[in-house]
Amino acid sequence: MTETTRELRVEGMTCDHCVRAVTAELSAVENVAAVAVDLRAGATSVVRVTTSGPVDDETLAAAVDEAGYTLA
Repeated sequence: MTETTRELRVEGMTCDHCVRAVTAELSAVENVAAVAVDLRAGATSVVRVTTSGPVDDETLAAAVDEAGYTLA
C-alpha cells in the first residue's frame, strides 16, 4: 500500500512536551508510519502524519484529543 501524508492543524501546543505528547499518541495509532510536528507556539501548529494503511480522520482526531489538544 502507498504511504499517504495528511496535514493536521492543532491548537494549544506551546513546547517540546506538547510535541512529544502529540507525537506519542499519533504514533500509537495503527498504520501511522511517521509524525512530524511544526510547532508554532501561540498559534496553530502543523502536524504531518504519514500512514502506511487506512486510518480515518476520527481516529487521528481522537489521538490528538487524548494528548490533550484539539484540531483547528
